[in-house]
Amino acid sequence: MVSIKGGRRRPVTGAVSALTAGLALCAFALPGSADGAGGAAAADGFGGRARPTIVLEHGAFADGSSWNAVIAELRADGYPVVAAANPLRGPASDAAALRTVLDHIKGPIVLAGHSYGGNVISEAATDDPDVKALVYVAAFLPAPGESALELTTEYPGSTLPDALDPVTYQQSDGSSATDLYIRQDKYRHQFAADVPAGQAALMAAEQRPIAKAALEEKATSAAWQTKPSWAVVTTRDLNIPAAAQRSMAERAHAHTTEVAASHSVAVSRPRLVADVIEQAARATAR
Repeated sequence: MVSIKGGRRRPVTGAVSALTAGLALCAFALPGSADGAGGAAAADGFGGRARPTIVLEHGAFADGSSWNAVIAELRADGYPVVAAANPLRGPASDAAALRTVLDHIKGPIVLAGHSYGGNVISEAATDDPDVKALVYVAAFLPAPGESALELTTEYPGSTLPDALDPVTYQQSDGSSATDLYIRQDKYRHQFAADVPAGQAALMAAEQRPIAKAALEEKATSAAWQTKPSWAVVTTRDLNIPAAAQRSMAERAHAHTTEVAASHSVAVSRPRLVADVIEQAARATAR
């Protein structure tokens, strides 16, 4: 069941769909490009204006392919889409990397982040006039001075610590650092319980680690304080407790959609996630 909370109430359109079978291209598709994502078709329903480019930022223990089914839905609806590669080294440096992607895009942008990707979009979009809306998908909405780690532990319910596989290594300067993976034998239960077993196994094998330091690094800015925000809250999430997601979304006055889904909601409920992103696009197309 899906419910709407916070901010101005707007209904979620469309039903939750099954997973899209094909893979979508994560290419730079700018408005007006020849691949059919821009131009006149993209302006339909936007009063003659081109649709914004949707930029998607993945989080920890995932990669850009985690957005594949959402990309397919958005492109079918005429939106140009870019799935950015997140280095997963720390909010400040990851935001700097994301800004290089945003600066390459012409026209308005709707920026969506999953999980730790929420930390990154919050910082990257600060003072960027081209970013018209933020969409947080089972994600962190940190305020300045907050870290992903403390927001995870503020409410009970996360079982992530017991599922982690830490790998410590030596850096070029001689210091040591730790990367975090989710153990492959625990990945589906922890991260993607409502994803088919075969697909979850592929996700586990393809996961990208996050630097332990990235989860401890404190935010320095919060774009949701000045930009309209939407949030998808996942009530069966074992990474970020639903109570923590609700609290952050309410603080941001985000238009909130709740769904009984795992942390991997973009994989298991791509149509719902695409619908929320499209709500943000339509609401800010002025």
